[in-house]
Amino acid sequence: MKTEVNKPDNRPKIVDTYDKMGLSKSAKYFRKNKKARDKKKAYDTAYHDNPERRAYRAELARERRKRDMMGTAKGKGKDISHKKDGGFAVEDAKKNRARNRGKK
Repeated sequence: MKTEVNKPDNRPKIVDTYDKMGLSKSAKYFRKNKKARDKKKAYDTAYHDNPERRAYRAELARERRKRDMMGTAKGKGKDISHKKDGGFAVEDAKKNRARNRGKK
């Protein structure tokens, strides 16, 4: 996305607004590279269409409904996560999604 910004001498300067939007490096990359974006979309579609993934998501959704967290303010900012013993735990979405991502 390009926008014009007036310079002091009234000549318009073209500025790439993606740099100012606070997007991650990967988001900027995929916005600019259609071939890479299409490849990622194909991979993501196949991954999320996998019967194991669908069952995993359904199990978490079922638990959210059971705890009356689905679509309510009570569940805002919270996730249901799997515990190692096979049970479920309610925790902050930020903590749940940050786990097992590796250190920078």
